[in-house]
Amino acid sequence: MTPVGQDAVRPGVAERLEATYAELTPRERVVADVMLERLPDLALYSASELARFSGVSKATVSRLYRRLGYAGAEEVRDQARALRASGTPVAADRSPGTSERIARELTNVARCLERAEPVLSPLARALAAADRVLVLGFRSGRPLAEMLRQQLVQARPAVHLLPTAGHSLGEDLADLGGQDVVVLVGPRRRPAVFARLVSVLADSPARVALMGDASSRRYVAQVDHWLECPLDTGGAFDSHAPAAALIAVLADAVLTATGAAGARRVTAVDRTYRQLGELEEG
Repeated sequence: MTPVGQDAVRPGVAERLEATYAELTPRERVVADVMLERLPDLALYSASELARFSGVSKATVSRLYRRLGYAGAEEVRDQARALRASGTPVAADRSPGTSERIARELTNVARCLERAEPVLSPLARALAAADRVLVLGFRSGRPLAEMLRQQLVQARPAVHLLPTAGHSLGEDLADLGGQDVVVLVGPRRRPAVFARLVSVLADSPARVALMGDASSRRYVAQVDHWLECPLDTGGAFDSHAPAAALIAVLADAVLTATGAAGARRVTAVDRTYRQLGELEEG
């Protein structure tokens, strides 16, 4: 058989095992079964450990790695770590404890707010003065976009969440004007359309703000405002606590920038809540 290629887009371990499974020896299949059962933990195991779990020799594991196109266990672990860096949930060697997690979250929040400080005032003024504010978010960015819209709409009218369920973006973006502001929420693992969307927004007369993790830096030159939100905590899943904190700080700044009009808006919204009985009392 021809080993799996070592090109820029390499199949993952599961894909390689599935493609070669029928050609494996019985003992290699035992190892393959263990690997498939423990995919989230492969970033942790040496060849010796995998051999022990499988009840086979280390030579059998090494032979299977070569058959799959890997130089050894370290290359498998490197690929697993690369997946995590891209946002794919991969188990770490241990789950961060509560104290460690708190310290990491606090560090990330502090770094996020410190880096955003030079951007907050000009962005808040632009959001306060805009004719319309359009907030866009996909995948994990969607709930963050919803949070931002929910807070901004209390300080000013005409804040819209996109994409609208079941609709395309073309209708909402076709008539962007120079007095509109678009806030694009784009943490890693963005949809494939994201780069094209940034280009379309960059070519429009609207001002564009981008909120995302370090992987969003590739788009900085195409936007007017850039807000970086660290999200790696050492665990399997990303944390968006820094983004949530930044949204609250930004919304505060927008409310301040709206002045008396914002205060009247808050009062009117609160009065309507009470008229409709939408919120709990007390």
